[in-house]
Amino acid sequence: MVSVECVRPGIRVGFTGTDAGNLAFHVGDDAAQVSRRRALLEAEIAAGTGHAVPLRYMNQVHGADVAMLGPGAPAMDSVITADAMVMDPAGQGAGLAVMVADCVPVVLVGDKADGGTLLGVAHAGRPGVETGVIDAVVTRLRHEGATSIEAWLGPSVCGRCYEVPAPMREAVSHKVPEAFATTSWGTPALDLPAAVLAQLTANGVAAHPSGVCTLEDSNYYSHRRSQRDGEAEGRFIGFITATPNHRTPAIEPQK
Repeated sequence: MVSVECVRPGIRVGFTGTDAGNLAFHVGDDAAQVSRRRALLEAEIAAGTGHAVPLRYMNQVHGADVAMLGPGAPAMDSVITADAMVMDPAGQGAGLAVMVADCVPVVLVGDKADGGTLLGVAHAGRPGVETGVIDAVVTRLRHEGATSIEAWLGPSVCGRCYEVPAPMREAVSHKVPEAFATTSWGTPALDLPAAVLAQLTANGVAAHPSGVCTLEDSNYYSHRRSQRDGEAEGRFIGFITATPNHRTPAIEPQK
C-alpha cells in the first residue's frame, strides 16, 4: 500500500504501508532486504512520474533539529542525524523521507513567491511534540523563503490508544493542551495527531490529518502493537518528491 497524491506540479507526497515492507535498518531486519525494498519503492515512485527520484532518510533521535539540504548537501550515503529536513530542490529531482511506527509523520510543502517550492518532513513523536520539532521545521521553511506552507499528517497512534503515565500526560499537555486525552478504556493518554495539528495551525500552516490509527490498523507498522502482539518491528515512511524542472506559478505572500 503506497498512497501518493500530486499536491503541486511535479510534487508528490505519500505514505507507505506494511505491504511495502520495513524500510528501516535499525529494527533488526536484514540490511540487504531493506535496501531492496527502498529501491523498489523509488522505482514505483519513478514509474508514476517518469523520473527516478532518490529518497533521503534521517537518523531520527526524537529531537527537534532540522537539517537543511540543497546544493552542497551531504552525499546520499552519508548519515544525517535530525528529526526534520528541509530541501530546496531548485528544479532538480529530489525526495525526503520520514520513518515512523506510531509517531506522527509530517510532510510539508513550502511555496515561494518566485514560484519555487521547498520540501520538508518531520518526525513528531511525543518528545518532538514537547520540544517543538514542528515549530522548528516551519521556522526553517519560512527562513528559506516559504510564503505559504501546507502539511500532510500520516497514520499514527491515536489518543484513544496511546496510553501514558499521568505525569507524562500532564507535562505534555501543559505545553500543548490539545495533547490531553483519555484512552478508550479510561486511562491517561496523549493525542499526538491533535497536538501536531494544533502546532501547525498556530504556525499558520494548512494541515490535513490522516484519521488513521497505527495501533488499530494493521496496514501500518506499530511499535506498540509489535510489543503487545509479538509482531516483528518495522517502519513505514512518509515521503515527498520533486521531479526535475518542477515549477509552480508565482504566488502572492500570505497576509
